[in-house]
Amino acid sequence: MANGSDAEYLAYVHGRTTGLRRTAYLLSGDEHHADDLVQETITKLYVRWSRISGVENLDAYVHTMLVRIFLDEKRRGWWKVRLGVPPDRPAPVQAGGDVEERALLRAALSQVPPRQQAVLVLRFLCDQPVADVARVLSCSEGTVKSQTAHGLTALRRILGDRIHSLGGTR
Repeated sequence: MANGSDAEYLAYVHGRTTGLRRTAYLLSGDEHHADDLVQETITKLYVRWSRISGVENLDAYVHTMLVRIFLDEKRRGWWKVRLGVPPDRPAPVQAGGDVEERALLRAALSQVPPRQQAVLVLRFLCDQPVADVARVLSCSEGTVKSQTAHGLTALRRILGDRIHSLGGTR
């Protein structure tokens, strides 16, 4: 890369890594997997940097890359290889909410189909509007709405009676 674009890339990545990691963690539910998703995203970004650094909404472009990498990974079958299992570490403590509730919700969310999971995370945990989620997932707003409804129904089915303890309704 010429003309200082390496420096621009590094500045961009350093400024966005925390936000990317947060979204990746919300999607995957695992800090190591989140790190892998972010690493793959910023690696692909580096390869394309000279062509896309001038994109009008670069943040949205990179966010879309991250979500698509997550979804592509979910589509991979048995052939996906993990080279090692890192030692167990306690999950990071986050402010607000009960740890057991978060664990229960995370476990239920991981059982929802990948696209529905992505829609729920983007809509409710990342607080993105329907139009933005539709753009990220390359689908219509109606599809986002139906995937949201189906995903919430699946969560209610998975959680069953425990949903009342999370403050929801049936």
